[in-house]
Amino acid sequence: MNTIREFAAVILAAGKGTRLNSDLHKVLHPIAGRPIIEHLLASVEALNPARTIVIVGDEREQVEAQVADRAECVVQEPQLGTGHAVAQAKQALAGFEGDVLMLLGDAPFIKPDTMQNMLKRLRQNDAPAVVVLGFEPDDPLQYGRVITHSDDTIEKMVEFKDANEAERACRLCNSGVMAARAEDLFELLERVNNDNAQGEYYLPDIVNVAVSDGRNCAAVRTDLPDEVAGINSRSELAAAEAQWQAAKRKEVMDAGATLRAPDTVFFSWDTQIERDVTIDPNVVFGPGVSIAQGAHIKAFSHIEGAKIGITAQVGPYARLRPGAVLEEGAFIGNFVEMKNAVLGEGAKASHLTYLGDATVGAGANIGAGTITCNYDGYFKYHTEIGERAFIGSNSALIAPVTIGADAIVAAGSAVSRNVGDGELRMVRAEQLVKPGWADRFHDTMKKKKAAAKAKKEG
Repeated sequence: MNTIREFAAVILAAGKGTRLNSDLHKVLHPIAGRPIIEHLLASVEALNPARTIVIVGDEREQVEAQVADRAECVVQEPQLGTGHAVAQAKQALAGFEGDVLMLLGDAPFIKPDTMQNMLKRLRQNDAPAVVVLGFEPDDPLQYGRVITHSDDTIEKMVEFKDANEAERACRLCNSGVMAARAEDLFELLERVNNDNAQGEYYLPDIVNVAVSDGRNCAAVRTDLPDEVAGINSRSELAAAEAQWQAAKRKEVMDAGATLRAPDTVFFSWDTQIERDVTIDPNVVFGPGVSIAQGAHIKAFSHIEGAKIGITAQVGPYARLRPGAVLEEGAFIGNFVEMKNAVLGEGAKASHLTYLGDATVGAGANIGAGTITCNYDGYFKYHTEIGERAFIGSNSALIAPVTIGADAIVAAGSAVSRNVGDGELRMVRAEQLVKPGWADRFHDTMKKKKAAAKAKKEG
């Protein structure tokens, strides 16, 4: 027997997270723009669990709001340890006949394959009562130890504070991730006591209870200690972000993109990059970005919620906000910002421009300093710019307005009415010249300044 039957995931997320010193719950702090617990839920959902239960406690309203549509929340109050936390799921799982996978909400990087290996081990012929995920870090620190026999069946589980010197010398550590049959789990938990240094009900003690009954328990090892790293402080959060980013950069480069300075590029959890994309140094991606083949993202650009087409170019120093779309061969240059706007095939806005709530036709040219005036303080309005239109520098397009195909807007114009196809629109005040006025002004002001200085010194 070596099959997986239906399983329930129980995720422990009741801890206070005091070391993070934050009003935001520990498991909601973001990594790559995605809450910690969402990384874990995505891995769990890849295995199609029959049930997902999140144990909540401190600041539970925040967690409940985050996971409401994908998990059942069960309250642990008071919080008397990890064993006590899992025991709170007993009523929710009444009548459930599958397996139970127990996970830590602050350890987001457990891979689906690792979870699957644990569930498979639970169903092997020796029928272990509990399966524990173990790992061997470079520095075992104060992790609980998994004392095993040569075949990785478990002799004993012991918390570091309760371990003797020989047990502390063991390098196989307890990740806190476990699996057990539902019909065994809660009976074992009922027999766990809190006779330990912390006065808590430790989840690993279910192994010791099962072993004392003469039952088998087994360890499954991960060769990647970072996979089971928990996040309990700001420094650990930063380390987890660095770990995720390093893995993503490698994935992107292995898929055929060029990162000129990989350590300076930051991706979001859902960034999609195709082959032969080039990304220059110091580029940041927020959520919701896709970049098509051959595009070039230049240095110091910030991109979120944007779709960048084949061979398009962005930056340097560009900002793309949600709803920005660059079609094939489009170009935006330095200090250009786009929001909810489409730049058509081959169109360009080379510098110092804001395009918001706008559609720019293929081949159009948007001059430096152009802005779409899309907001009147209450509502947003749309600007339509036709194919091959030429918008002169320092123009203000006051929406709602349409500029026709092949039209020209003269530099310095403030356009508030539609411009037809092929028309020239020039909206400027008449230039007024007053000969000698500037000379007289300078003379007067110099005399005033000299008089003020003399008065001060006198």
